[in-house]
Amino acid sequence: MKTTLLKSEDYTRSPWKNGGGIFTDIADAHRTDATAKNWDTLLWRFASTPIVAPGPFSHMPGIDRLQMVVSGRGLVLRAPGQDFDERQPFTTVRFTGEIEIVTELEAGPVEVVNLMARRGAAEIDLLALREPGERRLAAGTHLVYAPCGDCRVRLDDADFTIPGNGTLRVELTEPSRLALVSGLVVLGSIRLLG
Repeated sequence: MKTTLLKSEDYTRSPWKNGGGIFTDIADAHRTDATAKNWDTLLWRFASTPIVAPGPFSHMPGIDRLQMVVSGRGLVLRAPGQDFDERQPFTTVRFTGEIEIVTELEAGPVEVVNLMARRGAAEIDLLALREPGERRLAAGTHLVYAPCGDCRVRLDDADFTIPGNGTLRVELTEPSRLALVSGLVVLGSIRLLG
């Protein structure tokens, strides 16, 4: 097991693919043979971003996306023939980067967390842990993000305090146990394929 505490002051910023906003990049991975990091070399990315006005989502062919509102409420993603309802915070929606999506804000700006992965390169999962309790973590990369203030977690027998907006990055070569002790965390899990 390898753990790294990522602090909010160390996060980087980058524009949305369509230029309509700014991501706060928390963690990512690119192909090992990539000479420069860009959308074409991306394996996965965990990021937060404000959505302050209705508008189109970026077109991201080949990318699978998970998204969750962590601040504010009332977000609906409108797509041809279907909607993705994120009106309630900490609800995960899954969609592909090819879908034409336009956001609708029913109650003002929101902050969302995105976990994206290149289709076929990784399997991803995103969920909120709001009640103390334990869950199994599979081998892979896990990002334990504290969107609403400080929180405490236990990994196997080790205790960690994660500051507000901080992230504990956990690299596992074998399964482990994660327990939420206090606070609320968003857990992003990535398993590279192949």
